Amino acid sequence: MLHRNSVIRALTLLLTIVMLWGCGSGAPAQAPAAQPSPTPQTVRLPMGYIPNIQFAPFYVAVEKGYFREAGFAIDFDYSFETDGVRLVAAGEVPFAVASGEQVLMARAKGMPVVYVMTWWQKFPVAVVASADAGVQTPADLKGQRIGLPGFFGATYIGLTALLHHAGLTEADVTLEAIGFNQVEALATGQVPVVVGYITNEPIQLRRQGYQVTVLPVADYVNLASNGIITNETMVREHPDQVRAFVRAFYRGLQDVVNDPDLGYEVSKQYVEGLADQDPGLQMDILHTAIAYWWTGGDIPLGHADLQAWQAMHDLLLDMGLLELPVAIDQAVTNEFVP
Repeated sequence: MLHRNSVIRALTLLLTIVMLWGCGSGAPAQAPAAQPSPTPQTVRLPMGYIPNIQFAPFYVAVEKGYFREAGFAIDFDYSFETDGVRLVAAGEVPFAVASGEQVLMARAKGMPVVYVMTWWQKFPVAVVASADAGVQTPADLKGQRIGLPGFFGATYIGLTALLHHAGLTEADVTLEAIGFNQVEALATGQVPVVVGYITNEPIQLRRQGYQVTVLPVADYVNLASNGIITNETMVREHPDQVRAFVRAFYRGLQDVVNDPDLGYEVSKQYVEGLADQDPGLQMDILHTAIAYWWTGGDIPLGHADLQAWQAMHDLLLDMGLLELPVAIDQAVTNEFVP
């Protein structure tokens, strides 16, 4: 009769063999997770907007430990986009969320920012008009009063690009800075036209019963959109940190694309009052966002479309927002994206 310890050793060996055989059985291999850092670096991350379900990939990446495994503890900073660009350029923070046109305009001013991962593959800004404003095309914006958060950021650039496409300038319209109150401003008649995000204001207004006309900027002009930026010093001296940060966000983005319900549930912990809001509305916003994060075309998730960047660069030059050409290959890279 076998000794009890011999039996245990035999069973242990058998279990090990079975486990090793299973690992080589042809199942898709998962990329090994980064080893947890004993002392994660606290990173202040400028987001460019208020807390919102659209930031679900970041929230998921935090909750599932992706950023922690990469060596980062994230401190979300919901300041303006232009503030984030300035802080990254000055080396005061290592990363921020910013739109592509802000990167090119910053580099034209000598600011050494670099776009290292695409979040939105389609430019998400849209012009929203009340049904009785008579706006059906960009040309119909002539003579309109238009409310927008301010004379900065992606909404301002998107509107300017749309006006330019229609052969119009700011002199042909009346612009009013209304802050992030586009839904209320249009619903109460403060202004007949607002500029916002395709994933936000149009969905909210329609669900509230308002008849609106929506002009997505991406339907008329090709602009590079929001993504992760860092600076040249980080790219040159700390490429592993850049790659780790990008990979952590990429994992969160991939999770939400594959499982929007997960993104919604996790976002409740980060967006105050989200659990008390209409879940149908929030899921509409999230599903619309996902369609803009990844178009399902030839450009992989997270990668920059360099043709879109060139088209935007040329448009900004034509609009006079860039005085001199900017080297695209120094402004944007796909080398850090999985």
